[in-house]
Amino acid sequence: MRIVLVGPPGAGKGTQAAFLAKKLSIPHISTGDLFRANISQGTDLGKQAKSYMDAGNLVPDEVTIAMAKDRMAQQDAVNGFLLDGFPRNVSQAEALDLALKADDVSLDAVLDLEVPEGEVVKRIAGRRTCRNDSSHVFHVTYSPPKKEGVCDVCGGELYQREDDSEATVRNRLNVYHTQTEPIIDHYRAQDLVVTISALGKVEEVTERALAALKDKQK
Repeated sequence: MRIVLVGPPGAGKGTQAAFLAKKLSIPHISTGDLFRANISQGTDLGKQAKSYMDAGNLVPDEVTIAMAKDRMAQQDAVNGFLLDGFPRNVSQAEALDLALKADDVSLDAVLDLEVPEGEVVKRIAGRRTCRNDSSHVFHVTYSPPKKEGVCDVCGGELYQREDDSEATVRNRLNVYHTQTEPIIDHYRAQDLVVTISALGKVEEVTERALAALKDKQK
């Protein structure tokens, strides 16, 4: 299957993408991984992306699109893929449509993970990260540390990253609503969108997603 995964920040896209890609035996392609791979390998596209990122600028659509097209053309993606974080806006969605049409293939589904805005804020703003090791992450509601403000693993101080502050989360949500959410209508016009609730346990959301995608399999 060829799938685009979309949803607001905090919807659990990365987690669901990993599970779904494994279940469906297709590669999980994320923009973050694309950038890291191209930059670490020193490709021309990676050098272009790095120059923009080093200057504190957004990587232009044409560079992101070129990276995605290159990755989708690799052998493991011939029979399908799951795109996570791309397309990020309507112009990227239109470019993806053209790229797939040129290869005489098309998307099977656009999986829309739906989460109430209040829950998104709660999920992200409640995160607390260890100053000693950023891989140690807790949540004030869902996975609190045994002792408030102290990492269970190493005893380091837990703090709220600036990226996780409520003001930053609401700004990210605004960007999502204005830039990314319109792609849902773009794909709805092609009868590709399946919307599911992303509330509940990870396994429950995965099963919900697989059931919804089954109806779209060709």
